[in-house]
Amino acid sequence: MQALLNPRRDFWRGRRVLVVGHTGFKGGWLSLWLHRMGASVTGLSLPPPTEPSLFALAGLDALIETQIGDIRDFPTVVAALARWRPEVVFHLAAQALVRRSYREPIETFATNVMGTVHVLEAIRATPSVRCTIVVTSDKCYENREWPWAYREIDPVGGDEPYSASKGCAELVAASYRHAFFPAIATARAGNVVGGGDWAEDRLLPDCIRALTANEAIAIRNPHAVRPWQHVLEPLCGYLILAERLAENPARFGDAWNFGPPGDHARPVGWVASKVVEHWRERATWDVVSGDGPHEAEALIVDASKARARLGWQPRLTLPEALRWTVEWYRRQAAGEPALALTDSQIAEYIAMSGA
Repeated sequence: MQALLNPRRDFWRGRRVLVVGHTGFKGGWLSLWLHRMGASVTGLSLPPPTEPSLFALAGLDALIETQIGDIRDFPTVVAALARWRPEVVFHLAAQALVRRSYREPIETFATNVMGTVHVLEAIRATPSVRCTIVVTSDKCYENREWPWAYREIDPVGGDEPYSASKGCAELVAASYRHAFFPAIATARAGNVVGGGDWAEDRLLPDCIRALTANEAIAIRNPHAVRPWQHVLEPLCGYLILAERLAENPARFGDAWNFGPPGDHARPVGWVASKVVEHWRERATWDVVSGDGPHEAEALIVDASKARARLGWQPRLTLPEALRWTVEWYRRQAAGEPALALTDSQIAEYIAMSGA
């Protein structure tokens, strides 16, 4: 079997990297992986969005230089980039919850659209930046509820505020790429799972909260299909993409899907059953009724472009991804340090490459 690609330590060692949104779940994992490779990592973000949080439990503020700030405030973003002069920027800061976007549409659009404008405009004024990865979402696509996967050439859009805001962020990034500088790529990933996520209205955190409280897991829509993957899968793709983009902006400045194989697109009820199985203690899940806002029944992305042109390949099966996630929470709850748990899973993931 061909060896799977890992991010290159020689590229990241000593490189100045800014992670916008480093106090969030994905941003925390990405910052720890970059730190592990020897990058000089800085972070700009709001305070951690949950309590507990991976940022606090892993002691990220002691590992990387942090500025707490709001990307909706343009002077704050400009000052951070002028101070740190990063070479690579990963923009992950967002209002990332669909149901919250119905309650707070102004905040959602202000953060996800104008926040992205602020980050890219600040980058335009920072000559040190060689490349930028703007992380959006698989939900940026105009969802037609069809049974096949969306490709990067399919239209972006959205009926509800979160999806629409992510479609707008894609358009903003494309505009800056064409009008100002080519070294901007957008990354669209499916639903990610992994230890250290405590967000509201998200399946795995909801499962863990119920299980640790010895309660039945409440499931809103057991038949909704999502492309589940461990958080390390798309993060590996983002890192490889940044390397290629820095070296060849004309070829890699584009939109990219990072999604799992087709058999990883499973219903919510199936995933909840697997989580219960891996928890290894008496646990159940139940369907709860209610008149919640509309959520898509099916949304799957086609990642063949990333596999063909970046050499990126997912390496965890869905049962493995769920087992890794549940084990992280079980071991952390039993007293193991979050930093050591996260680092050990990154090391194990890298070792799976066969390189």
